[in-house]
Amino acid sequence: MTTITHEDHVAQVDDEGYLEHWEDWSDEVACALAEREGVSKDCPLTSERMEILRFMRTYYQQFNSFPILGAICKNVHQDRDCTYEHFPDPIAAWRIAGLPKPTTEVFAYIAHGR
Repeated sequence: MTTITHEDHVAQVDDEGYLEHWEDWSDEVACALAEREGVSKDCPLTSERMEILRFMRTYYQQFNSFPILGAICKNVHQDRDCTYEHFPDPIAAWRIAGLPKPTTEVFAYIAHGR
């Protein structure tokens, strides 16, 4: 386990970078996770990126499932490929959103394209 921090917020991630405790996620923790993933330095997570991350969390919490990438953009009213524009690596987006490690089915979906 590794400890990540941003400002006064601290959280634990596993060896693969997934947040250990769902309830530890916050905008500040998202910044620390984004820095860890190399997505942003000093946390310039734009409002568009945060909107995507919050939708992913809400969807997962409501359905206990990962959202389909195309549905994310439609639901946050952004361009059709918004997830790939803002997060070229969807797995990094899931880590930053504080979601648990995806199943093998999700990895296969991503490996075979959108």
